[in-house]
Amino acid sequence: MFGPKAGLRWLRVPLSALPFLAIIAFFQVSAHYRLFAIPTQARLHLADLAGLLVPLVMTDRSLTLVGFYHIPIAPLIMGFSMLLAARRFGIMVLFAIGTVLAFCSSFFNISPIIWLTIPILCCSVLIGEGMQGLVCAGFADRKWILMTSAIMSALAIVTLLLATKYFQTFLQLGAGYARLLVQTAYIYILGAITAAIIFFIARAKLRITAVRWAILGIAAAMDIFLGARFIVDKIL
Repeated sequence: MFGPKAGLRWLRVPLSALPFLAIIAFFQVSAHYRLFAIPTQARLHLADLAGLLVPLVMTDRSLTLVGFYHIPIAPLIMGFSMLLAARRFGIMVLFAIGTVLAFCSSFFNISPIIWLTIPILCCSVLIGEGMQGLVCAGFADRKWILMTSAIMSALAIVTLLLATKYFQTFLQLGAGYARLLVQTAYIYILGAITAAIIFFIARAKLRITAVRWAILGIAAAMDIFLGARFIVDKIL
């Protein structure tokens, strides 16, 4: 907009650093006035990443919930595929730096968990782009849609296997988690079916974007309703 892209490439590094600098500045000002909105001990652990696969179970077990609803995993996969195909390595670097810092110990009075907002924001944008990609995908993109459906099916199988393991615990002490895992598997199956329907639409060389939006919207609404119902029941 303001000139040739080559002349603006030098701006990429300082602009990419702005979110990190903003976080550092915020916590320095907060420390100066002795305002600590987030404990500096709060950071990401490997066990927290299970929330990406089974968010309902982790909602019941952990205060640090890392993840999204189940259906958005499908457009997230599509979004990452588009990111790799476009070779947006700068975004990947920002994602990696934010994730690594979230695992590190506190420095400069900064709560490590706050760095997680950067990769979460990246994932949120990728979900939006992936959703648009699923709606606009054509015949040539059918392999990416099929891969998305296959991954969602694999996630359903994994969660069902985990549910079986929990059902087999002594005196069925893990039955509650098992039921949540079964519900999670059902939603993943719904996501796989949704992606498969879009795959066959694309394979038939049809666009009908209104139908695709309706399919995705219904699946996402069911996911949100079931997840929100569990969260509200847990709170009350």
